[in-house]
Amino acid sequence: MPLSRITLQAGKPEAYLQQVSDALHLALVECFEVPAADRFQIIEELPTGRLICDPHYLAGGERSADGLVFQIIAGRERSDACREAFFARLCSELQQRLGQRPEDVMVIITTNRGSEWSFSHGLSLPAMQARQNRECVS
Repeated sequence: MPLSRITLQAGKPEAYLQQVSDALHLALVECFEVPAADRFQIIEELPTGRLICDPHYLAGGERSADGLVFQIIAGRERSDACREAFFARLCSELQQRLGQRPEDVMVIITTNRGSEWSFSHGLSLPAMQARQNRECVS
């Protein structure tokens, strides 16, 4: 159930945004232990000059203005191997689908507890799950 924010410079066509979204979701499902039906994404397009990333810092080359930043908030921690596989799969998918340079892909993962999420009804995730369990038993 991660929530993903995809940030990029404005001006890309809708088909490009859809490919980025699809590549992210595929990598999450295949490598980050996310169920296929759990798709929560925010695509944020910024005006020119509002996405600033050092062109050299740990880039293994030089970043271009065509960068993508993925911020993923996950409800539980994944293993190092799981995260590394996800990073690699995401870059591979983006490169294959869009010709996206790996130097221009940045990913940040943060984790928290289920009790810090409310998906609806003003209930935390554990409270909502308990409510659903009670309804199933009734």
